[in-house]
Amino acid sequence: MKSKPLEIGVTGGIGSGKSLVCKIFSLLGVPVYNADNRAKWLTNNNPEVRRKITEKFGEAAYTEKGLDRDYIAGKVFNDPDQLKILNAIVHPAVGEDYDRWVTSNGEKPYVIKEAALIFEAGSYKRLHKVINVSAPEELRIKRVIHRDPFRNEKEIKSIIEKQMPEAERQQRADFNVFNDENQMLIPQILKLHEEILSLA
Repeated sequence: MKSKPLEIGVTGGIGSGKSLVCKIFSLLGVPVYNADNRAKWLTNNNPEVRRKITEKFGEAAYTEKGLDRDYIAGKVFNDPDQLKILNAIVHPAVGEDYDRWVTSNGEKPYVIKEAALIFEAGSYKRLHKVINVSAPEELRIKRVIHRDPFRNEKEIKSIIEKQMPEAERQQRADFNVFNDENQMLIPQILKLHEEILSLA
């Protein structure tokens, strides 16, 4: 029986540069699963997920274009109980989708799961190793404002406050990549790539 690939997580706070790091890994031929993108896809395209969200949050949760993110954000952003309900619908669906994806990449030495909340959601438990992408908070805020001009500094800080503190993420991760514009990113990733291949 074919052994499954090693499962490596890539996490980091908003604006840390997770997607950039994952892009470099994908250029090295490593399959990358973007949990946030898949969650968005599943909320629109998985009939069971749609049914449960509509049941819990009302018909207004969906427009003809799909999930009304502003409506849902208004419901869950400052209400931990509502957020728990939403996560209890979306996380298991993402988990099953991810399982199928890992199986479909069975011939690869390792695969990457990119997710902001690897530790918070508990998905680190099934991963072999976790890479944290780290950057100073001011730089992260600057990047997010540049990327999402509709967000203001107060909003970004509020998101950062809800995420795990950087020091704790660094401590819990197996590897840390520093995307702080002082250290070169590609050499750090090439070194990690070799290290993970040797584990696989």
